Amino acid sequence: MLTFTLRRLTSPNRPVIRVDPAPVLVRTRPLRVLDFDVEARPLHWISGDYVSKEITAMAWAWTDTPKDVTCFLLGETDPQVMLTTFLTAYARADLVTGHYIRGYDLPMVNGALTEYQLPALGKKMTQDTKLDLIRRQGLSGSQENIGAMLHLEHPKVHMDQSRWRSANRLTAEGLQIVRERVVGDVQQHIELRQRLLELGYLGPTKLWEPGGGGPVEAYTP
Repeated sequence: MLTFTLRRLTSPNRPVIRVDPAPVLVRTRPLRVLDFDVEARPLHWISGDYVSKEITAMAWAWTDTPKDVTCFLLGETDPQVMLTTFLTAYARADLVTGHYIRGYDLPMVNGALTEYQLPALGKKMTQDTKLDLIRRQGLSGSQENIGAMLHLEHPKVHMDQSRWRSANRLTAEGLQIVRERVVGDVQQHIELRQRLLELGYLGPTKLWEPGGGGPVEAYTP
């Protein structure tokens, strides 16, 4: 808000307006950055090879505590508990990050929230290591390939057809496989994003707008 102070000069009819400068906003804490990943399985054919999907696993961690990964699996946890717990973490984040989250993970979460008639994700600042990566030619944009190129400490957990089928059938062995996959993706991605930032390979953060999402508030079941 601008404030005005009137000060008289030699003439009483010539006021001088002094405009106080706007206050400078200073952040008193670091950004809370939430790194997350979603896995899903197909459910039914819609048209051709296009299928509906269901989230089978979610994992997330704050980037300043990368070893503390929260993980929920379909078959072990009620999907509404999985989603509402993520909603609370999402609401507390200043920024969310992941690989292709604006194209896949965030819309997938909103689809699941819609199915269960839960509050939609609100607007959020994002940093997507696929969509915000510098323009380039001749190199794969997958997290696995970028991670290998950068010689990251955390490897990508590889999934072949047999492992995916077991994971999507929610067998005991499959649940263990998908747990390793989704937790490994988050841990590798935290390291990946930090390395890309150090190299100057990531563009600016972008606001993700789901279109119709309400205010970002912690969800209490």
